[in-house]
Order: sequence, then structure tokens, then C-alpha cells
Amino acid sequence: MKVVVTGATGNAGTSVVRRLAADPHVTEVLGLARRVPRWRQPGVRWAAADIDPDGTPLGPLFAGAGAVVHLAWKFQPTHDPVETWRTNVLGTVRVFEEAAAAGVPAVVYASSVGAYAPGPAYDRPVDESWPTHGWPGAAYTREKSYLERYLDGFEAAHPDMRVVRMRPAFLFKETSASEQRRIFAGPLLPGRLVRPGLLPALPDLPGLRFQALHTDDAADAYAAAVRLPVRGAFNLAAEPVLDVAALARMLETRVVRLPLRPARAALSAAWRMHLVPAPAGLLDALLRLPLMSSARARRKLDWQPRYASGEAMTAFLRGLREGAGLPTPPMAGDRAPHSADVADVAEPEDQARRADGQPRRTG
Repeated sequence: MKVVVTGATGNAGTSVVRRLAADPHVTEVLGLARRVPRWRQPGVRWAAADIDPDGTPLGPLFAGAGAVVHLAWKFQPTHDPVETWRTNVLGTVRVFEEAAAAGVPAVVYASSVGAYAPGPAYDRPVDESWPTHGWPGAAYTREKSYLERYLDGFEAAHPDMRVVRMRPAFLFKETSASEQRRIFAGPLLPGRLVRPGLLPALPDLPGLRFQALHTDDAADAYAAAVRLPVRGAFNLAAEPVLDVAALARMLETRVVRLPLRPARAALSAAWRMHLVPAPAGLLDALLRLPLMSSARARRKLDWQPRYASGEAMTAFLRGLREGAGLPTPPMAGDRAPHSADVADVAEPEDQARRADGQPRRTG
């Protein structure tokens, strides 16, 4: 089976194409990106493609595919929501419509925990039936929520097409650290500051807790959704739930309680001055995200994360310290300039390991 992956050079994409290339059910992996990378992965072929409404015709690239995995997403510029809407919403609509026109039988789409409406007042994990109204104050959550509504209509119009919606928690791996620092924190978070024992304290905001997942574990779920005759939505998250106290233990520092209002005001001012790329609305959304149950993915996809959430975060923090990355335009390392220039480099396994050197099974 031929599988086409959009957004194949980012955090999720680099893990997904590697996982698919190793799947004996997959005969060809075609990775699409606006800029063809120098990164080489055995079994993966590359093509330049832009999903924007006036971008590259996608039909010829989708021809003969057994599945399309749609991961492409533009996080920036947060100061221009029209531009991100054009790519993320209108571009995604084009991907689905052209996949249907090309006769592709299955599309696996990267939705997000950010598509969900605020969670219940008590921390009861929600399943895939929880409303996907998003949070209106952030472009990211508005876009993810809108696409859930679009897909409701698309599925009704194309009942013979298998549509899978993946709703992962925050995805981390060592080699994604530089990309994610640039997207969400900007230059105000130098990687060297996250060395254990160096930070004097971490600010703890009321209600701040989140779920995380190693990106390679998410890739396993995507591969299963390509291979198995499943439909619908799947939550993806590892245990345990993380909070600032857990991060403080990883960084060997203490926690200082910080009132939400001044913290939000400071973030909002920094964003308006273009000092940080993430707006305050994204923080508002983060504080309201529900906790997710991954029971359906475990049952229907026979999926179980190999890494605990803390191991994924530990790998990410190590990547921040080392300026880790990959030789793709989005994933270029901060302090490893050669990582963007080496042509034939396969992505190594992240080093989130137990003391015995093996990944830990969770759940």
C-alpha cells in the first residue's frame, strides 16, 4: 500500500514516515513538504507540495494511495490569524477534497486535544464523545474545532471513505526540542537554562496540568490507523498527568505559586511586543484542556505507549539543552548547525530510557 504523508518534515511527520517505512503492509511512503529536506530515511520518497488553496495540485500525488496521513499545520504567525486559517483550515479542506477526488480510500487526520471544549470541573478523563468546541480565544483551538465540524459533513458526504481523527496530547521527543522552542517560546528560553539545578524556581499557575506523549508512540497509533479498518476519533495520551511539580523534579528546582492574572498580562504584553510567539489565548486554552482517556485507542488500535509521559518530557528537555534537531527545515537544531546540512542522516531513537536501557511500557 502506498501512503502519502503531508507535513512529513515536522515533529510528528518525521516519526510517522519512519514508522510507516518499517511497516511490512506499506510498500511506498511519499512524504510531502513545502521544502524537500536533506534528511534521508530508508523507504521514504519526497516531493515538494504546498497545501494552501492555490498551492501544488495534490491529486497526482495522491493517485494510487491507499491512505493519506494529513499532518501539515502552520503554528506561526500568531499575529496573522488569517494566514494560519488559510493554510490550516482551507488547506486541510483541500487535502480532504482532493483525496476524495483521487479515490483515496482512507485519510488519517491530525486533530488535537486542543479541539475539545473545556474539561469538566473535576479531573475526570473524557472520551472521544466530549464536545469539540475548542476554546475561542486562540487561533489554534478555533481552527482545530472548525475542522472537526467540517469533517462531520465530509464524512456524511463520503460514507465509503474511511476517516480517522487522531486527538493526541502534547507530543515531545528529543529531536523536536529546537523546533518547539522556536514555535512556542522564542529567544527568551535559551536551552542552557533547562539544565538540572540551574533554574532557581518554576512558576506554578492555578490549574496548570497537561498530558504528554512521546512522538514515536503517536506514530505507532497513526500506523495502526492506516493499517486497520477503523474510523472515527482516537484520544492519544500517556500516563501520568504532568504538572509543574513534576517538571520541577526533573529540573531539580522548586515551585513558586504565581497568580494567573499578572502572569497572563505579562505574556500578553510580551506577545504584543513580538518578544514571544505564543499569545495569551493559548495559555487560556491550555488551562482549560480536558484530560483524555485513551481507552478506545488501546482497544481498537491495540495501542500502548512505550514511554511514560515523564520520559517523553525528559527527552524533550535534554533536546533543549543540546539544541537537538534533524536535517529538515522545521526541525533544524538550535546549537547543532551541521544537523541542517547533513544529507544522509536517519533519525536516531530518542534516548528516553530506563536505567536498563530499554523503553518502558506504560499502562
